[in-house]
Amino acid sequence: MTGSRPITNSITVHVPFHFVKRGGRKEMVLPAGAAQQHKMDSTLVKALARAFRWMRMLESGQFATIADLAEGEKIAPSYITRVLRLTLLAPDVVEAILDGTQGACTTLAGLMEPFPVEWDKQR
Repeated sequence: MTGSRPITNSITVHVPFHFVKRGGRKEMVLPAGAAQQHKMDSTLVKALARAFRWMRMLESGQFATIADLAEGEKIAPSYITRVLRLTLLAPDVVEAILDGTQGACTTLAGLMEPFPVEWDKQR
């Protein structure tokens, strides 16, 4: 391609965003104030569903202890106890997670860490 002229009318577009790992996947996060679609975090929703299911199983007497539940589900008891804490989340926090409107900093890894049981402090 000898003799071709360089393109002089070029446009450079800068889109400010960064990537965040969520549930083993990378997700694009736009800056504050930018319009973005609400996207449900399926990993977080799945953990919430498991937590409430396991709590129902314990409350119904299907399993007497967390150790029995862990054995029945073939999952480590320590994992079950961390996931069961999700049942202590404030109802509006759970609703935001299910709607996909939770903040970008609300991740399963973050919620697996100890959090306050007082609903006002969770928000």
